[in-house]
Amino acid sequence: MEGILPLFKPAGLTSHDCVFKLRKILKTKKVGHTGTLDPDVTGVLPICVGKATKVAEYITDAGKAYEGEVTLGFSTTTEDASGEVVERKSVDRIISRDEIMEILKSLTGEIEQTPPMFSAVKVGGVRLYEYARKGMVVERPTRIVTIYSIELLDDREHFLGEEISFRFKVSCSKGTYIRTLAVMIGERLGFPAHMSNLQRVQSATFSLEDCLTFEEIEQHMAAGTISSVLKPLETALSHLPKLLINDKVAEKVKNGALLPIPEQLENINGPIIAETNEGFALAIYSKHPSKPGLFKPVKVLRNDQ
Repeated sequence: MEGILPLFKPAGLTSHDCVFKLRKILKTKKVGHTGTLDPDVTGVLPICVGKATKVAEYITDAGKAYEGEVTLGFSTTTEDASGEVVERKSVDRIISRDEIMEILKSLTGEIEQTPPMFSAVKVGGVRLYEYARKGMVVERPTRIVTIYSIELLDDREHFLGEEISFRFKVSCSKGTYIRTLAVMIGERLGFPAHMSNLQRVQSATFSLEDCLTFEEIEQHMAAGTISSVLKPLETALSHLPKLLINDKVAEKVKNGALLPIPEQLENINGPIIAETNEGFALAIYSKHPSKPGLFKPVKVLRNDQ
C-alpha cells in the first residue's frame, strides 16, 4: 500500500490520534501525517502511507489555506475557543468594513509572530504546551511567516455588538499560527480576541473536495477499493520544479548519482524532482553545497521503477 490519503480531520482528535486510528484501519504501521492540526481544527490533513511517508515533509513545507472566525470581546489562554478567558472588553463602538479590510491588508506579506504558549514549539527541549500546563510562561522566539492573502468572508458594512465575530480566509506559509493571527487582528482593532472556529481548506495541492472521512476509508477497506482513493506520491510534489530524465539517467538516479544542473534550473535554490518521462518521481535533488553546477540527491524515492 502506497500513496497519499487526504483525510478530513474531525474535531476532537490530534493529528497523531488520526495516524493511530488509520494504522488500525489500513492495517499498516507505515503511516504519517503532514503537519499538526490542533484538536479543535477540522479539515484537510494529507496522510502519507507506505513509501509516500518519504515525501511528508514536502507537503508540510508547502502553503496552506484556512477559513476561520475571529471573535472580538475576550481573549483566551490558548488563543482559541477551548481556552480559559484571560481578558474581557466589550466592543463599545461600531467597526466598519473598511477598517477591518485595512487591517487585513496590513497583515498581508511577511509578518512576525510569537508562537502561543499552548503550541508544540520547543523551547529548551520542552514543548511550550508542557510549560503552559504547569502555569509557566517562558520567553518564545518570534518567527517570520508569510501571509499570501486574507479575504473577509462577511458582506456586512458595519459590525456592532458587545462581541463581534467575522469569518475570513487566509493563505499562508508553513509555521503560521492562525490563532495568533486572530489575536493580532483583534489587537489592531483595539480589543481582546480569539479564534472561535477554524478549518483547513487546503494543504499543498490537496483541498476539501479531495478528502475522505474515516467512515469512507473504512468502507473502501472493506470493499477492497482503498488503492483507488490513494493519490500517487507525485501529487505531493507537484508544486516543486521538475527535471525530466531518460531511462539511462534514471538508473543512475536510483543509485544516488550527482546530476549536472540544466540551464533552466540554475536559479532554483530549493528542492527539485528527478522525474521520468512516464511521470514517476525517482528522487529529490538540491544544489550541491561544494560542487558548483551539480545537483546532489537529498532523498531517493524509488529504486524499483
